[in-house]
Amino acid sequence: MNWMFPLLAKANKLILPSLTKKRIDLAKAARWQIWLIGYRYYVTSRALDYTQPKSIKN
Repeated sequence: MNWMFPLLAKANKLILPSLTKKRIDLAKAARWQIWLIGYRYYVTSRALDYTQPKSIKN
C-alpha cells in the first residue's frame, strides 16, 4: 500500500492540469476545479508521508 500514493502523485503530475499555472482564483473556481485541487493536495500529502524517512526514537 505504501507504493500507491507516490505512484498516484506522479500520474497526477503527468495527466491532470496544473491550476496554479493558470492562476485560478479559488473564490471564483468551479466545483470541479476545487475538487481537483483538493484531490491533488490529498494525494501529494499522503505521498510525502510515505516517501520521507521515519524519525528514529531514542
